[in-house]
Amino acid sequence: MPATRHRHVLFLNWRDTRNPDGGGSEVFVERVAAELVARGHQVTLLCAAHPGAPADETLPTGVRVLRRGGWRTVYLWAFWTYLTGGLRPDLIVDVCNGVPFLSPLYAGCPTLVVVHHVHREQWPVVLPGWRGRLGWWLESRLAPRVYRRCRYVTVSEATREELVRLGVGPERITIVRNGVTPARGADFPRTPYPSLVVLGRLVPHKRVELALRALVALPDARLVVAGRGWWEPELRRLAAALGVAERTEFTGHISEQCKHRLLATCWVALLPSLKEGWGLTILEAGQRGTPTIAFREAGGVRDAIVDGHTGLLADDLDDFVTKIRWLLWDHAARRRLGAAAHAYAENFTWTESGRRFARVVDEAADRPRQRVP
Repeated sequence: MPATRHRHVLFLNWRDTRNPDGGGSEVFVERVAAELVARGHQVTLLCAAHPGAPADETLPTGVRVLRRGGWRTVYLWAFWTYLTGGLRPDLIVDVCNGVPFLSPLYAGCPTLVVVHHVHREQWPVVLPGWRGRLGWWLESRLAPRVYRRCRYVTVSEATREELVRLGVGPERITIVRNGVTPARGADFPRTPYPSLVVLGRLVPHKRVELALRALVALPDARLVVAGRGWWEPELRRLAAALGVAERTEFTGHISEQCKHRLLATCWVALLPSLKEGWGLTILEAGQRGTPTIAFREAGGVRDAIVDGHTGLLADDLDDFVTKIRWLLWDHAARRRLGAAAHAYAENFTWTESGRRFARVVDEAADRPRQRVP
């Protein structure tokens, strides 16, 4: 459906989906950006450069990607490129993954802020000491002030509640949930043995360690850890120290086809992450009739999982192990939750996400620009 008014929308996000550190946040950004293009908008994504990716390319979806700087300097490059690169968007979509771009300080157009989740718990894990405290100050104190006249988009009710606690007016926040790409390919039989999978980046705050520790208490089960990241050597060392290395497979990066085959063949998916805005892999597992177990404290997973119906939420490590054991051995319960997860996942499409996002874009772009003093 064409937009009533075609606009140039500039997304600022420190990563893209081709970045080795890219994840669900980047998928959301590029999918809603593609939906904007389909509605007649011009869309540019400015993100950090990384090896093997061109500085300027246009994706098959029509989204133009500019890669500048690195993960530390992309924020300055966004400012410089806006001022000198001939970019004159009608709207900036400022994606805050902890560190804000602060575009209202220099942009001559309205800003729409996207926040997947608040990083309170992650800062001391990712950057211990004063750097983490500085990061949290930027996110919790400076950003709400700079963006105080901006509209917000987030993906879950849990994040909306956290933003309100940071001082963002609830009337300025719109929830646009993740979609999910329809699963393709044949159905695959489940493994003949109890099998678990963790899918995602291998970094400390994803807490894959908890899945390894749970495996100790499940001697008949095997675990597949699918993904890449700089924390993998530590995880391999822990698996060896715990005596579960022979029952743990680290696959590294896998293709979409392999991902869906893995989610279809495993019995239960695990998401032990410290914090998630949503948890896209929960819906992807659900497409294959596979229930997911995550931690209740992890925020947006409470929206992606209907606890006790499409999957399970654990309160601590002991509860995590107990719930895994129950689903592995209670075949009827696992099939029941898997069927419900499949039905639930079908409610989420990128077309609907794009429609809702496009509506917020129009509303935000039509607001008069008020420069932040």
